[in-house]
Amino acid sequence: MDENTGSEGVAGLFAPERVAVVGATESEGSIGRAIVENLRADFAGETVPVNPNYDDVFGLDCYPDVGSIPGEVQLAVVVVPPGIAVEAVAECGEAGIRNVVVITAGFGETGSEGASRERELTAVAEEYGLNLVGPNSLGVMSTPSGMNATFGPDNALPGSISFMSQSGAFITAVLDWANDEGIGFKDVVSLGNKAVMDETDFVEAWADDPDTDVILGYLEGVENGQSFIQSAREATAETPVVMVKSGRTEAGAQAVSSHTGTLAGSEQAYEAGLEQAGVLRVENVQELFDFAQILAGQPLPESDDVAIVTNAGGPGVMTTDAVGDSNLSLASFSEETLEALSASMPEEANIYNPIDAIGDADIDRFERALDLALGDENVGAAVVLSAPTAVIDFDDLAEAITELQADHGKPIAAVLMGGDRTESAKAVLRERGIPNYFDPARAVRSLDALVRYRDIRERDYEDPTEFDVDRERAREILERAEDRGDNRLGVEAMGLLDAYGIPTPEGTIAETPEDAVSAAEGIEGDVVMKIVSPDILHKSDIGGVRVGVPDEEVYDAFEDLVTRARNYQPDATILGVQVQEMVDLDSGTETIIGMNRDPQFGPLLLFGLGGIFVEVLEDTETRVAPVSEREATEMVEGIRSAPLLRGARGREPADREAVVESLQRLSQLVTDFPAILELDVNPLVAGPDGVAAVDVRLTVDTDEL
Repeated sequence: MDENTGSEGVAGLFAPERVAVVGATESEGSIGRAIVENLRADFAGETVPVNPNYDDVFGLDCYPDVGSIPGEVQLAVVVVPPGIAVEAVAECGEAGIRNVVVITAGFGETGSEGASRERELTAVAEEYGLNLVGPNSLGVMSTPSGMNATFGPDNALPGSISFMSQSGAFITAVLDWANDEGIGFKDVVSLGNKAVMDETDFVEAWADDPDTDVILGYLEGVENGQSFIQSAREATAETPVVMVKSGRTEAGAQAVSSHTGTLAGSEQAYEAGLEQAGVLRVENVQELFDFAQILAGQPLPESDDVAIVTNAGGPGVMTTDAVGDSNLSLASFSEETLEALSASMPEEANIYNPIDAIGDADIDRFERALDLALGDENVGAAVVLSAPTAVIDFDDLAEAITELQADHGKPIAAVLMGGDRTESAKAVLRERGIPNYFDPARAVRSLDALVRYRDIRERDYEDPTEFDVDRERAREILERAEDRGDNRLGVEAMGLLDAYGIPTPEGTIAETPEDAVSAAEGIEGDVVMKIVSPDILHKSDIGGVRVGVPDEEVYDAFEDLVTRARNYQPDATILGVQVQEMVDLDSGTETIIGMNRDPQFGPLLLFGLGGIFVEVLEDTETRVAPVSEREATEMVEGIRSAPLLRGARGREPADREAVVESLQRLSQLVTDFPAILELDVNPLVAGPDGVAAVDVRLTVDTDEL
């Protein structure tokens, strides 16, 4: 997107005074007709039809082309056939119309011819500096002006949620459901093929929009993961971003050869990238709008402690279980609160959390219990749950809930369980920004989302540490792959780690038995010997590794390793045998640090328990590089096996600071050299006094060097 994109750059998309519909028509069943009718229904501005075959459309003056429209037009909606759509967009640019929505399909989604047409469209948009949505878009909406520039059947209700979707059909279904639920929107955009404007542009624009309280999105992919992370981080400082992403299953288009590539696929990249961006990722559409409603309407809790107030014991227990399954905690009431509850509740009632006012509770008892709970300094939020009874009126309860929420300023999630009798009460709650859920678990998860967003806002994002490294030496080592005509490097690239300050054992690569003997004599103690071949990835599987070799056996060990390699793969390239200082694996914990380059997010770092069990245990953490010290620490502390590093069962604690620094240095390496596609350091032995990278292998894109 061009440099003008942002809240000001896209204002014409959502707040135009005049909208030109290029391809407007009165033909029954046509998209051009549907868009004109939708605009005429509620749009406060002027609708301008464009079609050389008509003098007027529905009584509106129709122009042969956008260039002949008198005065300024802020937005053009293009709905002509694909063969002339690019030309129509160019005419918009010539006429000075900066904002364009291309409804027309038949572009990149249809094959090579369509993809070529989409490239032409992108070039035209760049030439004229257009804010272009689509192609293959349902259109855009904005409720403040009543603008429905889509061919969907429904306009949105007014609200403070702005919503983007890659699927136009998803928008029509959501609006139909949201209108029934009374959920309103500020802006809605169908992204279509995202030839020019994508999710990052709208996150940036809505983050600066004072009338947007929550940003929602349905995504099938992210165009530029690094830009999205940065933009979302800035947005979530003030505006929550909630996304549902489809396509969780991994269907790798390219085989991977490293452990990291196997364990850290595209789904892990999205999971890590969205988390680092501060985006609340949800599992389904229900959660998307559950979270949106409470984030838009309720304050953030000061603590994670929740009070439950109910007149129904069973649902109260269900709510308690849901709290136990969340990141929230049941609040412990103060003695003062318990005494007040005891004085105002019948003996049969439960005054401890959850408060059960029992089934005969009238509005006064219910209101008193909720007032005392919210007034307790140990309570950060509340779930108010009621089953229908003959003595409680839901409308009265809704009024009491809204008044007490306003008085105490603490977030509330309501669970008024019932059908038709809840409708007017839900409307009262909705008007005051309090969501109602039939299922107590949904209410708890929504409060949990408030807590998660509060924590996101409180994050301190640090810049990655810049270490003093030897980039030129690293570049020379990587270029050896290009010189050999092979894109894989193994232990012959140990110097790459050393150049970036990741500790490695003393060692060298010997090309002859005599060289191996000489190398071993220069290393104190017994040595480790490994066959060096880019064609043999799992050296230990073929007996290509010898551990604890004394000096007198080095010559024979060299010849044995080469023979084994030749027998296993006669055509393999044998570069020699690495002679390396022994690292006592029993003195530390074997871990793995690695990287797999994701097409959308770039370098995806991995940390986990290493050695031969890495793919069996799959106990790993991933983050998108570059990572800060805090993020690297979270990776190390986040694996299930972290107690091993802390010294579980009498083990001496590992030097976790050294592990964290190694992750940061690896992050800098793979950020500095986009040519590195995959990299494994396995094992990275973490001992009490530091770390040692015992083995490495990587894949390089030699065209990027």
